[in-house]
Amino acid sequence: MSLCLENLTILNHNGEPLFTSLDLAISNGEIVTLMGPSGCGKSTLLDAIAGHLTPEFQCSGNIVLNGKLINDLPAHHRQVGILFQDDLLFPHLSIWENLAFALPNAIKGNERKSRALKALKEISLSKLADSYPEQISGGQRARISLTRMLLAEPKVALLDEPYSKLDKELRVQFRNWVTEQLRKANIPALMVTHDIDDKPEDSRCVLWPWESQNVR
Repeated sequence: MSLCLENLTILNHNGEPLFTSLDLAISNGEIVTLMGPSGCGKSTLLDAIAGHLTPEFQCSGNIVLNGKLINDLPAHHRQVGILFQDDLLFPHLSIWENLAFALPNAIKGNERKSRALKALKEISLSKLADSYPEQISGGQRARISLTRMLLAEPKVALLDEPYSKLDKELRVQFRNWVTEQLRKANIPALMVTHDIDDKPEDSRCVLWPWESQNVR
């Protein structure tokens, strides 16, 4: 699996470029960190990859996932997983129900609950199965969020400042755990951040400005 961005350019509502001619290739099992200040287009880039770019922006160039051009595919057909700053768990669903919700539609009936409970066991959070998001800690919600994303079997993972709302000690623990889980999933991952400490060890980092960078 791989994610390739080819000659990617994004213009804002005034027709001004956020960045131009970005070439980036990420192979399976690799995590690339994109660093830059607020407002430089980091989250907008993730929106473009995921298919959530709003009409005020113009995107040109190619977004290729596993050899397939996905520029014109709707978001729900791209198989892109996203981890945000906020956990975005459904408050009215229990933890196991939140996980089961993410499973592919091909998994039916009781098998959905079985898969969700198995996932909780693998991350040592089985005791939370019947709890609700408001009843568990921020760190636990963060782990549940990543697990839910991976249960959807995405072909690429995007991470948008995923550690920014965690306290310092928890941030270090969660960051290491996320890196381990993503590499275990063996899919390409792109993380955007403004904090160099978020960069996993032994991984590539792309720095703003990105114009005309070829970072294959």
